[in-house]
This record gives sequence, C-alpha cells and structure tokens, in this order.
Amino acid sequence: MQDKLQTLQDKLAQAAQGGGEKRIEKQHAKGKLTARERIHFFLDPGSFEEMGALVTHRCNDFGMEKQKIYGDGVVTGYGTVEGRLVYVFAQDFTVFGGSLSETHAEKICKLMDMAIKNGAPLVGLNDSGGARIQEGVQSLGGYADIFYRNTLASGVIPQISAIMGPCAGGAVYSPALTDFIYMVEQSSYMFITGPNVVKTVTNEEVSAEELGGAMTHAVKSGVTHFTAQNDMDCLLQIKKLLSYLPQNCEEEAAMLPYEAGQEERPALNTIVPENPNHPYDMRALIEELVDADSFYEVNKEYAENIVVGFARLGGRSIGVVANNPMVLAGCLDVDCSKKGARFVRTCDAFNIPLLVLEDVPGFLPGTDQEWNGIISNGAKLLYAFCEATVPRITVITRKAYGGAYDVMNSKHIGADLNFAWPSAEIAVMGAKGASEIIFRREIMEADDSAAKLAEKEAEYAEKFANPYRAAALWGSLFARPCVFFAALKNLVWPAATPPHR
Repeated sequence: MQDKLQTLQDKLAQAAQGGGEKRIEKQHAKGKLTARERIHFFLDPGSFEEMGALVTHRCNDFGMEKQKIYGDGVVTGYGTVEGRLVYVFAQDFTVFGGSLSETHAEKICKLMDMAIKNGAPLVGLNDSGGARIQEGVQSLGGYADIFYRNTLASGVIPQISAIMGPCAGGAVYSPALTDFIYMVEQSSYMFITGPNVVKTVTNEEVSAEELGGAMTHAVKSGVTHFTAQNDMDCLLQIKKLLSYLPQNCEEEAAMLPYEAGQEERPALNTIVPENPNHPYDMRALIEELVDADSFYEVNKEYAENIVVGFARLGGRSIGVVANNPMVLAGCLDVDCSKKGARFVRTCDAFNIPLLVLEDVPGFLPGTDQEWNGIISNGAKLLYAFCEATVPRITVITRKAYGGAYDVMNSKHIGADLNFAWPSAEIAVMGAKGASEIIFRREIMEADDSAAKLAEKEAEYAEKFANPYRAAALWGSLFARPCVFFAALKNLVWPAATPPHR
C-alpha cells in the first residue's frame, strides 16, 4: 500500500508542476502568477478541493501522444471565499499555452454543471492561447459545450470571468456570456481576430494592447467591467465583488453588520448646485448616501454619463444607478443605456434592490445617436426597469425631463417609492425650451422679445420646474437631503413582486 500511495503522491506532484519549472519561470517573468498560485491566493487557506488533477488529453496526432501532462492545461475545483462555497477554474498557460482541448473543456463543463446544481458562484481565471489546433473540431466543440452551460447558468448563479493573459477568437465568447469581466492591465487582451489578421484583411497597423487591451475594453467597448493593476489586485477585487452577490438567484446577498455613525449628512444639502445648469459630482453624492467606503463602481471608465455599481445601505447590498451631470449633462445615450440595462437586469436576477438617483435632462440628440439605435437601445433600459421585480426606489435630485423621466425608474413603470428633493424639476423639458414653444407668438410680437422670453421662462419654471406638481398628482415623497441617508437606511424596502422565473 505504501508504494501505491507513493505513486499517487508522485503523480499529484507532477500535476502540480504544470509545464515545468522553466515555463513557470517564464510566467513569473511576465509578472503573472501561475494557475495554482492564483487559486491559492483567491480561496480561503486549505479549502481547495481539486477535480480532474490527473486528466490527460486523448489526441494522438502530430506527436501529441508523446506530450501528455497531468491536468491538461486547466486546474478545476471548489473551495471557499470568506467561508462561501465557490467553484473555480484556472487555465494554465505553462501547459500547451493553456490551449483548450476536448478533455480541458470536459473538466470545465463538469465544474459548471456542479456549480449550477449546487447553486454556487463560478469564477473562471482565463489565460489561454485559444483552441488546441492539433485536435481540430473537437476543441471547437469543447468551446460550444462551455458556451451552452454559460447560457444555462445565466441569471441562476453569479458567473465571473478574469482575463489574466491572452483570450482570442472563440475563447472570448464564454467571458462575454458571464455576468462580470475583469482584465489585468498590460498582461491581458481580448479580441476576435488578432493584429496580424487585422493587418492582412484591412491593412491596419494595430498592437494587441490597442486592439483589445484592458483599457481599450474598459473605455471604448465596455466589454470589461473592471480593470486590475496585476493578478493579485484582480483576485482581491473578485473577492470584493462576491461580497455584494448572493450564492444564486434563490438567495439574497449577505447582510453585513452595521454600526450607526453620523446619520445626518450635511454635505447632501450643498452637493446639488443652486444653478440648474451647473454640473456636480454624482459619485460624491452616492458616497454620502451609502455606507462609508461601500460603493464599488461597475464599468467606471465606460459611458460615464451614467454611474452604476454596488453599495451597502445599513449593511444591505444594493445596486445604484445614477445619471452623471459631469458628463454630457447626464443625458441618456446609446452606450449608457446599454450599460444601465445590463446592470439593472443583473441586479434583478440576483435579488439586489435598486436605488436610482435621477438627474437627467433627456436623451442625447444627434444623427450619431439616431443612426446607432438610440430608440432600441434606450428601450433596453426602459425594459430592464419595467421587468425588474426587486425593490426599486428612485430619488430625483434635480432634472427629470421628457421621456428620460419615464425611463429612469419612474413610478409609472413600477418603482416602489419615488422621492424628490426640493431641488427637483419634473417637466416635459426645460423652462427655456418650453417657453419658446408655448409662448412663441407672444415672444415674437413683444417689443423686447428677450425680456418677454425671460418673463415666460420664469412663469413656466414657477409652475413646472419643481417637484410640487408631481406631488399633487401622484403623491411623491419628500425628504431634506441632509437627513436622507437616515431615512433611506431605515426604510423598510418594499417586498418584491413574485419572481417571474
């Protein structure tokens, strides 16, 4: 028996070495951790249970039968993060460049099946050169098997992807089907076709970093939700994100202990300027409204005219959606509508209440917006709010104009509670534009048209550029900004309507 135990230990030790010391050193030289190191630092100490450690590929073509390495380029298993069960796989770039084979895919698929069955989050640490070309269609079929399970798991368990190296071709679609994507700056990239193919087809010179690096996808495409400075930073951020999410769609996120502190927030009285045309920092307002240091922004660098992210109120995990007057005056456009809609639907899937902070003058006008589908993309945000069954609360801090008023979680599309601060302006459009239309003839016929316009603008503003007409019609709720944190924290969140799943 001792000999057999020793044989087992030797094989497991071989598996732990991956592609060998030289390839591990190359990985470290690039500033990257190995697959096993990533899992070691991610999971609670001693909690990892590996699956399929001794799996090898089945390919006998191109001399592959002489190159068999235990694990076959991916480490899979489960463990705990802060005591919570999590399933994780980490592709091992030291083994065949982390390329995906038939058995590599089978290991990931088995892990995904277990995660869905047991209702626990799935975290994928991607670092792969793509499909293993020696296996041909078998490796392509493996990708499709994974994609199918990503779809089955969508909205059922949280799925998080970390791009910690190359991710190209068909490999990009699995992360794209998950809930959140992280990318490590300067060491990861994602694209369908690489720089060489781009040059051949379009004659365009572009580097891998420019084409699909972390900042490209954070700022321009919005594909990645978070960026990290290095592997360790990425793993720590994933752990932080998990703290806001439940185990699955049937549970709620854990409520953390909350110690009452400064319940009155005087800064809330001064953040919104007196002049309605002056911008202000919506992120500063969010920080004042939620538990200290709890706001974790999603897609921070993309479509900054809307701010979305997770936070806590009295220890409870919530999702925040807020217009940002600092960028495009907070107007809704194509990109921010898609960004907001995806976030709302994710929160709805995982029973996370929504807090909407509204300061929106309308939809961004222009041919670029119309030609790029602002109608259908704006409808996505509208649909996401209408469909959501989680508790939803809206706070109108300043402007709520036109169709954008309806879209931003108005009570007419199912918001549970709507608050308006005294600075709120709820109308079809701004006072100046409305006056130019309603009083056009009077203004044109006046001796001093500028003075008449100013007079009518003030008249319209007195009637509509305030929250009181809405209060008279629909009974909007009011609160002084400085005490709003306490009011919101102590609020009994309305029960959600029965789930539609």
